[in-house]
Amino acid sequence: LVRGLVLDHGGRHPDMPRRLEKVWIMTLNVSLEYEKSEVTSNFLYKDAKERENMVVAERKFTDDKVRQIIEFKKQVCADNPGTTMLICNQKGIDPPSLDMLAKEGILGLRRAKRRNMERLTLACGGMQINSVEELSQDMLGFADLVYQETLGEDAFTFVEGVKAGKSCTILVKGQNPHSIAQVKDAIRDGLRSVKNAIDFPKLVAGAGALEIAAHKHLTSVVKDSVNGRAKLGVQAFADALLIIPKALAENSGFDLQDTIIKLQEAYQRDPTNPVGLDVVSGEPIHPEKLGIWDGLLVKKSVMHLSTVLASQLLLVDEMMRAGRGSRPKDPNMASMED
Repeated sequence: LVRGLVLDHGGRHPDMPRRLEKVWIMTLNVSLEYEKSEVTSNFLYKDAKERENMVVAERKFTDDKVRQIIEFKKQVCADNPGTTMLICNQKGIDPPSLDMLAKEGILGLRRAKRRNMERLTLACGGMQINSVEELSQDMLGFADLVYQETLGEDAFTFVEGVKAGKSCTILVKGQNPHSIAQVKDAIRDGLRSVKNAIDFPKLVAGAGALEIAAHKHLTSVVKDSVNGRAKLGVQAFADALLIIPKALAENSGFDLQDTIIKLQEAYQRDPTNPVGLDVVSGEPIHPEKLGIWDGLLVKKSVMHLSTVLASQLLLVDEMMRAGRGSRPKDPNMASMED
């Protein structure tokens, strides 16, 4: 857990510092490299001196922007002794510009991802800078510590002690992509569970207890209160709820029928206490006493979505059946009787 940000790129110059403290962070969107013209153009020269002058003129446009950044860094660090600077540029920084920045002790990151640029300004303060003209200290963010580490073959830049103080990053390491994906899924599920518990702080008994109690209520109370074919729908919905305790029993290696019968008999003996499944012993338990809970918000969404999806699938079948019956017969096709 990094109390800050982790950027998935590092410095591209060997002489750049790998660790900075009290860092001003400049988020740039300015090209610091030589760019070819957008239209077809040619440079004509008569001798080597003219060619050298053209090379100097080409570099001067980029070098002037780098010198402006360096002068601004000297001014800010002079007003705040002991501070340093990190430049995170969304566009490119060519080797000569990197060398100029490295000589001044500036850590420069080039071609940063857009999501990292947005997170930097949110976490560290400051703003996106699209021009090196009229730079001011208000445009910069600030962090207590910036350092680089190499993990495997990739370089990462860690930004800690951010100004906003409300950001953190979970860095996941693993032997292969499959294990990393499993850890990411587990973390995402855990964070969503915590969020659901904060947004909707209501719980129900887990371990399949809600499904057992709902099945009993539907088959004994609701089913007797309806008439006609609706009884079949209530029975089908009640049987579908048992898929949760059945899945728990099957994944734990127990017999499905014996386990469901045990749970239903235990709940029938004492309907005031919810009964769930112990996945270790296969016996009925009281999940409330063992602290096994499920979020009510999750249960409501699962039941609602499953009902809607099942209804949509049945509707598709009805539409296909109706379309097949109303389709005109082709006189050229032989009938079954022929």
